[in-house]
Amino acid sequence: MLTLFASKGSVSVASAIMLEETETEYKLEFLDFSQADQTKKSYLNINPKGRVPALVTPHGMLTETSAILEYVAPDFIPQAAYSAARVREIIHYLASTMHVNHAHKMRGASWADDPVAVKSMVIKVPATIAKSCAYLKKIISGPYIFGSKITIADAHLFTIAQWLKGDEVEIKNYPKLARFEREFATRPSVACVRARGLL
Repeated sequence: MLTLFASKGSVSVASAIMLEETETEYKLEFLDFSQADQTKKSYLNINPKGRVPALVTPHGMLTETSAILEYVAPDFIPQAAYSAARVREIIHYLASTMHVNHAHKMRGASWADDPVAVKSMVIKVPATIAKSCAYLKKIISGPYIFGSKITIADAHLFTIAQWLKGDEVEIKNYPKLARFEREFATRPSVACVRARGLL
């Protein structure tokens, strides 16, 4: 059985959603970030990065959302090379740009020691997240990112969309993104993840 280390509201929600979509049996190990569980030796022995998600597989440990999503849900990646690359393009954008923009709000000290610089990063978050939303609204073809079939990128985007309110960005200002979020929220996989306490 797979074991997913995850925390409420974090990017690990995407991995849980795809485990549910694929009806994969898994054990959930819940980390409470308010108690800094991710920094404790017991977890660092599992994932030295001190981040979630982390997935224990029969072959070993996997970390990083994109890697886990591809591992647990290969059927949710198109077979055609270009189409598959497009899915990965979105996932890498979400991980390397939009997620980092969001992280500046809580983890500015990871990039700067100057309190003024850290504060500046926090102030910039609504603008950088809004810029990401403006980009994403151009590529969503609806109801999901690439049309009527979901891919692993949809679970990733849905998870990040849950952060917009906290980042002071109104999703309703991006109708395609808002419609996508509402549609994806109705999926049984989301209900299961919510029932597990991750949303």
